[in-house]
Amino acid sequence: EQEGTYPLPEAQLDRFMFNLLIDYPNQADEVDIVKNNANINEKTVKISINRDNLLKYQNIIKEVPVADNVIEYAVNFVSETRPAHTSKKLIKDMIDWGAGPRASSYLILGAKAKAILDNRTTPDIADVQDMIKPVLRHRIIPNFNAETEGISKDSILDQLVTLL
Repeated sequence: EQEGTYPLPEAQLDRFMFNLLIDYPNQADEVDIVKNNANINEKTVKISINRDNLLKYQNIIKEVPVADNVIEYAVNFVSETRPAHTSKKLIKDMIDWGAGPRASSYLILGAKAKAILDNRTTPDIADVQDMIKPVLRHRIIPNFNAETEGISKDSILDQLVTLL
């Protein structure tokens, strides 16, 4: 009857930590994909991480210390996405619904993970800024004005970064 899937309601989207944009593969990668899917592949799958190690790594991220000013930046940024809680004309003119408290927590968790991956012991504001679009793009709802002007969520978030 209908093809595709139904879009998730905002409450369900909010449970996903990231919304990553993935483009089509380049031609060479697509050729490799087709070769791997079109041939019999008898390779055995090796376990690269078990449940206990996965939980251990997740807990390591939670134990990474974060300076208060970095947390305050994340909370302030998320708060500024809420039209009723901001004085920023950009948000009042472009957003119907801003991000909730879960976004602040995910910004910090993402920033912690990025710092660890970059061999640093603690995240800074730049790490939070790097996480803004993946963490917030599915948590803000642009209004009719933004949609008719073709202004993307990413563009709104980029503009807000420059204001704060």
